[in-house]
Amino acid sequence: MTSFVFVDNRISMSLKTSSHEKIVLKGIMSELRRTCSQILCSAKQLGYSDDDTFAVHLSLEEAVVNAVKHGNRADCSKNVTIEYDITPEKIRITVTDEGGGFEPGDVADPRAGENIYKTGGRGVLLIKSYMDSIEYNQSGNSITMTKINGKLPKQGEIR
Repeated sequence: MTSFVFVDNRISMSLKTSSHEKIVLKGIMSELRRTCSQILCSAKQLGYSDDDTFAVHLSLEEAVVNAVKHGNRADCSKNVTIEYDITPEKIRITVTDEGGGFEPGDVADPRAGENIYKTGGRGVLLIKSYMDSIEYNQSGNSITMTKINGKLPKQGEIR
């Protein structure tokens, strides 16, 4: 969706106020990172704070790395799909791999004593911590993450 700024009855510029894209890429990290940068740039253009942009960046990177490494087992011939909607109110991103999926409830808590020194298992916790909501599909090969724009007034709050 585009809005227009009118100056002296002329259109002086157009500003993109929302984005929706679905991108299917081979599981090559450099290509996926380019898409991540595109999403973050759109968020910045729509006025998301540095904190919100950082949260989306970290969560998106974790979801993409998990899709490539765990879901697709680092098979570069398999695809990773990133679908996103960005509006001034929220960012909603879905990352889907071609793997068999997993059961999110089976992921061990990396904060538990026996897991403290293990090298894996922190990505899911980070995503849960930084995003406002996350959902997995039934087969566990797709995650949908939502971040609400922190600059918006909370319900009932007047700014």
